[in-house]
Amino acid sequence: MVWQAKMEYEWKPDEQGLLQILQLLKESQSPDTTTQRAVQQKLEQLNQYPDFNNYLIFVLTKLKSEDEPTRSLSGLILKNNVKAHFHNFPNGVTDFIKNECLNNIGDSSPLIRATVGILITTIASKGELQNWPDLLPKLCSLLDSEDYNTCEGAFGALQKICEDSAEILDSDVLDRPLNIMIPKFLQFFKHSSPKIRSHAVACVNQFIISRTQALMLHIDSFIENLFALAGDEEPEVRKNVCRALVMLLEVRMDRLLPHMISIVEYMLQRTQDQDENVALEACEFWLTLAEQPICKDVLCRHLAKLIPVLVNGMKYSEIDIILLKGDVEEDEAIPDSEQDIRPRFHRSRTVAQPHEEDRIEDDDDDDDDNDLDDDDTISDWNLRKCSAAALDVLANVFRDELLPHILPLLKELLFHPEWVVKESGILVLGAIAEGCMQGMIPYLPELIPHLIQCLSNKKALVRSITCWTLSRYAHWVVSQPPDTYLKPLMTELLKRILDSNKRVQEAACSAFATLEEEACTELVPYLAYILDTLVFAFSKYQHKNLLILYDAIGTLADSVGHHLNKPEYIQMLMPPLIQKWNMLKDEDKDLFPLLECLSSVATALQSGFLPYCEPVYQRCVNLVQKTLAQAMLHNAQPDQYEAPDKDFMIVALDLLSGLAEGLGGNIEQLVACSNILTLMYQCMQDKMPEVRQSSFALLGDLTKACFQHVKPCIADFMPILGTNLNPEFISVCNNATWAIGEISIQMGIEMQHYIPMVLHQLVEIINRPNTPKTLLENTAITIGRLGYVCPQEVAPMLQQFIRPWCTSLRNIRDNEEKDSAFRGICTMISVNPSGVVQDFIFFCDAVASWINPKDDLRDMFCKILHGFKNQVGDENWRRFSDQFPLPLKERLAAYYGV
Repeated sequence: MVWQAKMEYEWKPDEQGLLQILQLLKESQSPDTTTQRAVQQKLEQLNQYPDFNNYLIFVLTKLKSEDEPTRSLSGLILKNNVKAHFHNFPNGVTDFIKNECLNNIGDSSPLIRATVGILITTIASKGELQNWPDLLPKLCSLLDSEDYNTCEGAFGALQKICEDSAEILDSDVLDRPLNIMIPKFLQFFKHSSPKIRSHAVACVNQFIISRTQALMLHIDSFIENLFALAGDEEPEVRKNVCRALVMLLEVRMDRLLPHMISIVEYMLQRTQDQDENVALEACEFWLTLAEQPICKDVLCRHLAKLIPVLVNGMKYSEIDIILLKGDVEEDEAIPDSEQDIRPRFHRSRTVAQPHEEDRIEDDDDDDDDNDLDDDDTISDWNLRKCSAAALDVLANVFRDELLPHILPLLKELLFHPEWVVKESGILVLGAIAEGCMQGMIPYLPELIPHLIQCLSNKKALVRSITCWTLSRYAHWVVSQPPDTYLKPLMTELLKRILDSNKRVQEAACSAFATLEEEACTELVPYLAYILDTLVFAFSKYQHKNLLILYDAIGTLADSVGHHLNKPEYIQMLMPPLIQKWNMLKDEDKDLFPLLECLSSVATALQSGFLPYCEPVYQRCVNLVQKTLAQAMLHNAQPDQYEAPDKDFMIVALDLLSGLAEGLGGNIEQLVACSNILTLMYQCMQDKMPEVRQSSFALLGDLTKACFQHVKPCIADFMPILGTNLNPEFISVCNNATWAIGEISIQMGIEMQHYIPMVLHQLVEIINRPNTPKTLLENTAITIGRLGYVCPQEVAPMLQQFIRPWCTSLRNIRDNEEKDSAFRGICTMISVNPSGVVQDFIFFCDAVASWINPKDDLRDMFCKILHGFKNQVGDENWRRFSDQFPLPLKERLAAYYGV
């Protein structure tokens, strides 16, 4: 008979082998780590046997006498093997596993069904959807089974496949199965079982964001079916309905608009759902809606209902308080567990220009340190955070129109006797700070002292949230006379830095860093007192908060600059920093925040850092060298050597920049005795943009500090700088541009040879639409500097860049860089006066942006302005200058007599 050829793969376990594996599975459930390690080793050994995986699937699907956790564990070990070695499985084993999976997807145990589902999707995502053509048809046909377990198991597996393989399901590779699957899923929205309705919605939800064609064809029927499920009694179904509506808001707003009023009312109800998971999904709706241009029109009628709902969601739930150990007031002596410490991301150095109105302008690229992240330890995202984030974005949309709905609630909350309610009021006040600042100003003289009082509340969670909220109003505090609010706030915050509760220490440190950024040199009178506190915290803090303390010290140094360079301050601050520095090993990631902190301190202390610079310099060079060596080994033999963590090298390069900037010419001997320039030559060609970014910043700083050592390498460095003038990598391009400008000042006329390598790219960048401000300013300065040292080479292109050049430099403060750039422009105008004629009004405006130029620069301006006026004659000049805005006209008349 013909069918015998396709005989089932018959396989029977050996009794001894089976017992051995069951023993292992039992042992692996032991809490003891030594046992765990032994089990891991045995599993590795057993993987050498081709049919080991048959035993695992056998225990999962056939060995019904065993307890379910053991069977499920067997399946999960098999899943890990599939992940690691699936391509080495013999054919017979693969087929046996696939068949067993499909035959047991309807197991009577929900745990076993789920495990089989996980196994199926793992095999599918190993590229096996192509090699397992009957998988999807089979699972889809099982959906129609009369048996609930089979239907639920198949749906569970399909949901996991849709989550893991959404992209390939929607491609031509598989002949577009979704055209059949999506209509099929939609039929199950009305199924009698809540679990199955939930699977059906979850499956379709995977295809909304990618705007999958097969779903878009059925979009109306999908939305109609969702509405039908709106009141479903099963929380999981309601959650998936909310999730679908939130995603549709992003991709198919057009289809939701006709139903918007009822959707908003539905989401209001769901945001108050008894089930917190449903409420959280619904709350996301307000966050997403706030990003849509129609937000204001849609929500303005609903604010009176929505605001109280969001505010109510901002209270800690009882579970939050238990998880946060809200009743534990003193925990400063308890060491941190390592998994509490988040990975840090180092922000590489970017060179930027100081602005006239530096505070407000700069906020957009802020490292949102004072985001709504006041409780990182609970499951990272919850209803409280989501409600607060939604209130924050809505405050930014509605601005002060929100206040009539908020103020009455705030009055009640802020003075409430129950701490949980009071705490939520303080969070509300912080959440609206950015959006409603203008409207809040009249109330702040009363609120800020009240908040400063709350800093000594007996509940730690109230103290910590108050730190955060006060930091959100730091800008206003600093704008008032210092004795009124700044001094009392600083005094109380410093006490909180030494709080006996770790969460409060952390919040106070972060808030203090924000205050430092706002107050800058206003803090100078209190430096001794501040340093006293920060240094004392060194001896008191556990691991996690130490890392935040480094940041507060670094920010202090950035904020007060050279005022820190007093022997008594250095004596307080440096010993504990150097002690930590000596304790940390080269591979310890705690070096990152410490190196960043030292970089700021070195820049601020300038010559005051000299006694400490040699060991710090040496170690940085070593870190760069080690990382490069490790990277070379890894590139040569990837399976033998691990890839290095390049952050070590980036942070070290940045600290070297800080040293060069702080020590200036004093760094010369250190550079002379090291191979740093050779190392930089490698770093400047690294694949990783952040490495190049930091090496160009260092190149610029060394060029300023000790050009005699850089000069011999210029012929090698310039072509690399030229190829990195690519605005796709904004920060790399920015730092390369700045370094070219610094080099040209040092090279003088010898720069001629290199101008063709860079000028065209720079002119292209300055004329690009949407180039970020910092890059425009640095590009303009570098073009000006090139023109200053080589006017003959650069002036012929004047007409191509003069207009954007003038507009990008009018807002930056008078400084050395602006000075050399303007000298360059004046020199180029004298070489090529016709290049500026068409855009002369822009030049006038840029000249007027100077507060007090040096005398010889002012003479250059005078000469050009009067030369132009004489050339066109009085009548034409009058007509021309009548176009000027009044302040510009007055300023030019007063300063330059034109």
